[in-house]
Amino acid sequence: MQVIINEKMIKRNAKVGSYTSLAALVILGIGLYISFAYPEYATWSFMALILGFLLSQIGIYFGNRWGKHPRQDERLTASLKGLTKEYSLYHFMAPVNHLLVGPTGVFILESYYQKGEIVYDKGKYKQKGGGLLQAYLKVFAQEGIGRPDLEIKTDLDQMKRFYEANGIPTEDFEKIKVVLAFSNKDANLVANDSPHMMIAMDVLKTTMRNLEKTDKAEPDLISRIKAALPKESVV
Repeated sequence: MQVIINEKMIKRNAKVGSYTSLAALVILGIGLYISFAYPEYATWSFMALILGFLLSQIGIYFGNRWGKHPRQDERLTASLKGLTKEYSLYHFMAPVNHLLVGPTGVFILESYYQKGEIVYDKGKYKQKGGGLLQAYLKVFAQEGIGRPDLEIKTDLDQMKRFYEANGIPTEDFEKIKVVLAFSNKDANLVANDSPHMMIAMDVLKTTMRNLEKTDKAEPDLISRIKAALPKESVV
């Protein structure tokens, strides 16, 4: 399997996370100092605390995705290691963050590290349970699953524009598959009637190999898509 990755962007975003987190600590410290040393400037202290909190959330967001190892792109690469050279895995080098192109077709890989019960219900993916601790983490540590349904729609729109820009027929766009892959072993997945695959990341390679027995993409289509995508990583 060939892996094409935008290392330059990853390093840049990791730095953004580090610098933002540091700035948040400084501003929070200033806000606390003002609140104790100069209580008459309570408004300034409050503003500093709010700004510090917002910056901390940005820092956590970037840190979780770009600063921690293994990152989600690293987990995806490891989970798919061993696929044949006919597969190409693109990290931040395609219209979507993670794209797998190979003999079984085109796959948008939506990766998640959240734990708990993940349920597809009434058109939405929801993270349930966890009590007060989970609620705290969702607010202060960016642990919530967010809105995968909206993320998937955005990614499909991006891929449709990519197909149109490269003259790939609409009927081929309809063959794109979306996989929600969860890396946390404590994630309990309840797919119900989800229109997209919900699987543990550690069975991703097995899933692809099983699909090879039933789903074969047209070689010409795969060649055209790969030709329109970057050939080398950016470091």
